Amino acid sequence: MTRYFNTAGPCNRDKHYMLEASSRLRGVERLIDMEQYFVIHAARQSGKTTYLKDLTQRLNESGKYYAAYCSLESLQRIEDAEKGIPQIIACISKSFLNAKLPNNEEFAKNANYFFFTTVLNLELSKYCAIIDKPLIILFDEADCLSENTLITFLRQLREGYNERSTVPFVHSLALTGMRNIRDYKAKIRPDSESLGSASPFNIVTEALTLKNFTFDEISTLYLQHTETTGQVFEKEAVELVCEQTQGQPWLVNAIAREIIINKLQLDYTQPVTATLVNEAIQTLILRRDTHIDSLLERLKEERVRRVIEPILYGETFFDRLSDDYQYVTDLGLIKSIDGKIQPSNPIYCEVIARALSYDAQEKFMYEKPYSNIPLYMQDGKIDMDYLMRDFQQFWRENSDIWIDRFYYREAAPHLILMAFFQRVLNGGGNIIREMAAGKGRTDICIVYENQKYPVELKIRRSDKSVNEGIEQTIRYMDTFGSSEGWLAVFDRRPEIKWEEKIYIKKATVERKTVTIFGL
Repeated sequence: MTRYFNTAGPCNRDKHYMLEASSRLRGVERLIDMEQYFVIHAARQSGKTTYLKDLTQRLNESGKYYAAYCSLESLQRIEDAEKGIPQIIACISKSFLNAKLPNNEEFAKNANYFFFTTVLNLELSKYCAIIDKPLIILFDEADCLSENTLITFLRQLREGYNERSTVPFVHSLALTGMRNIRDYKAKIRPDSESLGSASPFNIVTEALTLKNFTFDEISTLYLQHTETTGQVFEKEAVELVCEQTQGQPWLVNAIAREIIINKLQLDYTQPVTATLVNEAIQTLILRRDTHIDSLLERLKEERVRRVIEPILYGETFFDRLSDDYQYVTDLGLIKSIDGKIQPSNPIYCEVIARALSYDAQEKFMYEKPYSNIPLYMQDGKIDMDYLMRDFQQFWRENSDIWIDRFYYREAAPHLILMAFFQRVLNGGGNIIREMAAGKGRTDICIVYENQKYPVELKIRRSDKSVNEGIEQTIRYMDTFGSSEGWLAVFDRRPEIKWEEKIYIKKATVERKTVTIFGL
């Protein structure tokens, strides 16, 4: 059977195209040899489980250790430690059986679960005493544990760790999940409440994360398919995948799978082109597969909104040392480039913007059913002035009502204008969005029939905002080689009358024209 690109569950080298798991995270074996307890964290579907299972196999094959992979995902809703600890022990017992560890049937054979605050520590100690090699346990989905179960689990590991010089215990272990150990703290210590002096977190020496694929790694992955089938990925296609995904593993695999299976229907004689990559990306965005849908669910969380919302309109209102910021980073939704916080890749940027403006797009379908691209065309080009005037009128008549519909209230003006543009294009073009906290604006470029229309979205913060916006728009125009651009300035001051807010001005700088629309 021909191998394929996997988008569901861990990879198997006999069935799937995959990179060598050990190459994606360096230094783990060193930590294990040093008897360390550590954290591995990365966003969902970035290869954690594949890595852990591969590491388990390699450790057992080395002959130095006994290693077991143990998933804690099934304990997600068990908050009571009295019920949770026995279930953790059951998961460990199953992992020992799956790994065919010696005397695995003796583990927790006569466990007394009445003493649930110590039984895990005791049973692990007893088992380590009867085996002839050091034991390593790689816990997956460790951040699924809830409240009391989590803290009781960690405290028993801490006790065993501290007593290892006199009592046999686990040689090394990993706690793996989406989040770093610091967010485990926030989970059980809200508002910095003290857990007492015996903190269960101080046994972790390092927190490691799986990096996204590089261009060379994406090329290597795709080359496996070429060597198997003869089907070529053109260089421009691979470059576009790298640019649009920034190496996010699920996206890299999903794009290839969509093209090969659905677009080309397993016709290996046809090359994979950049055009096909673009089509596949649009399909994934609109289809909202499980990976994307699970990320979008996170947008409903208040701590995620506090970080994502400023990014949508270019401001910086959050503390980068805060748990909220670290949490959203660990989810894989954002990254920092040159001091600017932005969505992790252009696909996530597009998905976030479309998801948050989706309801507005749907309402436009009913309230402005004739808003489509032919209405705004003149001499083969979009009449952007006409389009923006139409939005001005809509904004004046409806802004208060529409803003109230948005959970992301501060970003509502930007999202509504994006929805207006999206509805007008109606599949006949696309929008390039560049959002980053700290820029003071949001960059949008409408692309239609190979023509580009750069637009800046800005909130008026002071009397300097318009002049700043003109300079920013011109810089953005330069990236596309455009001589004409548009600046939308939202004035949120309640005391200012609409007659003052709504205006149209033109500014010409070095033969470049910026049309400013007050909103």
